[in-house]
Amino acid sequence: MKRILIAECKQEVSTFNPNGSDYEDFGVRFGNELIEYHRTVRNEIGGALTVFDARNDIELVPTYSAFFITSGGTLKASAWERISQEFLESIRNAASQGPLDGVYFCMHGAMASDSEWDPEGYLLQESRKILGEEIPIVISLDLHGIPSDRMFAHSDAIVVYHTYPHVDFFQTGERAATLLLRIFSENVRPVTAKVAIPALVRGDELITETGLFGRCIAKSQRIEKSAKGLSAGMFIGNPFTDVPELRTTSFVVTDGEEDQAVASALEIAREFWEYHEQMQVPLVSLDSMVARMMERERTNRAGTVALVDAADATSSGASGDSNAILKSLLRAGYRGRTLLPIVDAPAVQAAFAAGIGATIRVLLGGTLDPIRFEPIEVVAKVRMLSDGTFRSESFGELWRSGLTAVLELGTYTIVAGSRGVNHYDRSYYYANGQNPKAFDAVIVKSPHCQHHMYAEWCDEMILVDAPGSSSANLKSLGHSRCPRPIFPLDADVPFAPRVQIFRRDRTNR
Repeated sequence: MKRILIAECKQEVSTFNPNGSDYEDFGVRFGNELIEYHRTVRNEIGGALTVFDARNDIELVPTYSAFFITSGGTLKASAWERISQEFLESIRNAASQGPLDGVYFCMHGAMASDSEWDPEGYLLQESRKILGEEIPIVISLDLHGIPSDRMFAHSDAIVVYHTYPHVDFFQTGERAATLLLRIFSENVRPVTAKVAIPALVRGDELITETGLFGRCIAKSQRIEKSAKGLSAGMFIGNPFTDVPELRTTSFVVTDGEEDQAVASALEIAREFWEYHEQMQVPLVSLDSMVARMMERERTNRAGTVALVDAADATSSGASGDSNAILKSLLRAGYRGRTLLPIVDAPAVQAAFAAGIGATIRVLLGGTLDPIRFEPIEVVAKVRMLSDGTFRSESFGELWRSGLTAVLELGTYTIVAGSRGVNHYDRSYYYANGQNPKAFDAVIVKSPHCQHHMYAEWCDEMILVDAPGSSSANLKSLGHSRCPRPIFPLDADVPFAPRVQIFRRDRTNR
C-alpha cells in the first residue's frame, strides 16, 4: 500500500484591510474529519480523493485542515502561530506512524500574517525538515496565489487553477493527485521553470473563457498535456496581498526537460506582457453611478442593475462593511428596490434583541474599516433572522455568516451578517430569502461571478469606483512591500524576462 498524506491550509487576505483575521475565521478539521467533509464538496481535495479512491493500493493519511470561512485582513500573529503549530504537529504525528510515499498539500497562495509574509512557504519548508527531501510533495494553489521561491523549492510540483472565475477547484485537485501518483509510480522527474512578471492586473480580460488572459491559459493547458508536460499555468497574484514577492508569474513543470520548461515559461510570460496594459478595470465614479440609477428611475427603465462593489469583496480580503453605495443612493433619494449585503455585527445584535417585525434605529457600516467608512444612522424593520449557516450555491461548501438579519429600509433590503462570507455567487441572498431578480438594483461585492449568476440576466453591470481594501483602483491602496517598479503602480515599467529553475535535487538558480 502507498501511504499518501493530505493536509490543507488556505486563506486569501488583503493587507489593506485594517481588521485582522483570527483563528475563529477558519474551519479547522483534524484527521478523518478532513476526508469526511471534503467528500461532500466539489473542491480540490474532493477532486483528489476521486483519483486516490480509484486505486486499491492507496492508504490515505489525513492530517489537518485550516480552511478560511472567508477572506479577510492580515492574519494575526497569534492565530498564525496556532495554525502553523497545529499543521506541523499533525505532519510530525503522521510521519511517526510509518513511512509515507507522497504528500498532497492543498493551499491558496495569498495568505499573509503579521509575523510571516509567506506562510505557505514556511509550512512547506518546515514540513520538508520533518519529512525529508526524498518524499514527493505536490501542492495546489489558486491562480491568485503569490508563489514564493520557498514554495517552489520545497515542493516537487505546483498545480494551479486554470479558470477565472474559478470553476475548476475539483479538476485542479484531480490534476494534483494524478501528478503525485505519476511521480512515485512512473518515476517522473519534475523540473520547474518560473518567470516573474512585474504586473498587477484586474478586469474582464482576465475572464479565461472570453478574455485575453485565456490565451495564456489555453497555451498552459496544451503544454501540460504534451508528452513531457506535467503542470503549467499562471499566477496573477492577489493585488491586495502586499507582500515582498507579489507579482504575476508564469511557470511550467516538465518531466526532466529543462529546455522545454524554460522556453514554454518564457513564451507564456511574453505573450502575457504583450497585452498586460489592457488588463485594467474601467470604473464608474459613485456620482456617475448615482446619476445613471436616477435616470433609470426617471424613465421607468425595467430590469435589474448589478452595482459591482469589488472594492469591498470579502472573497478578496475586504471587510464587507462598506456602506458607500448605500449612502450615495440614499443621499440622492433613489427609490428603486435595492438589495445589498453588509457585515455589521452590532446591527445584527440589535435586530435579534428587538425581534422579527420590530423597528430599530441603528448605525450601519464602518464597524470593521472605520478608516474608509463612516456609519450612517438608519431606521429599519427587522424582516428575518437566521443563524447564518448555509451551503454555497457554487460548490456546496458550508458557509457561516454568523447571526444574520434581513432589514428593510423603505425600498432597500439589507442582508446584514455578523461576519463576512463570499459573494461570488448568490448563496448569501438566497439563504436569507432574497431573490436578486426581484430587485431594480443589487449590490454585488465580488469582482467577477460565473456568468449565469448576474451578467447573463442583468440589464446592466456597473463597476463602481467605491472605496475599499480590495479596490481595482490599485494606485489608491498604498503598496509598500511588493517589488517596484511594477505595473500599474509605476510608469514605463521594463520587463527583462529572467528564468528560475527548480528541480528535485533542490538545485535552484
